[in-house]
Amino acid sequence: MQLSVEISKYPLHSDYIPFIKAFIERLNTHPELKVLTNTMSTQIFGEYDLVMSVLQQEMKRSFEEFGKIVFVCKFISGDLSPQ
Repeated sequence: MQLSVEISKYPLHSDYIPFIKAFIERLNTHPELKVLTNTMSTQIFGEYDLVMSVLQQEMKRSFEEFGKIVFVCKFISGDLSPQ
């Protein structure tokens, strides 16, 4: 099953941009995923189990490395990536 996720990350830190960039860079190390970014959010498309596994791993790492962070996510079944 394919999954589409829209995720926004809000580090509770005054210098937040490096935290967001690091998260996106780590997502992009997974060639099986399609990752699109814009100024408002990051969109991730791929096989359900892989997307969820990567998000679990990278969100946990973000909490461990950077402390308090708010993630806002939308999960939609299917691949809704732009063609």
